[in-house]
Amino acid sequence: MDKTLSIDEVAELLQVPKGTLYQWRSRRKGPTARKVGRHLRYDPAEVQAWFRDQEAA
Repeated sequence: MDKTLSIDEVAELLQVPKGTLYQWRSRRKGPTARKVGRHLRYDPAEVQAWFRDQEAA
């Protein structure tokens, strides 16, 4: 399995606050995250695909 990204890493990558990612998650708006234990993890490919989709919209 490839490396997953933490919420801190995704926030830094997208240059948004962590709180924004939590809001997007609750509204089902942002990149898909999965819970591993009590931590959120993001697939880098899904974050990139979500970002590309935002440009097209």
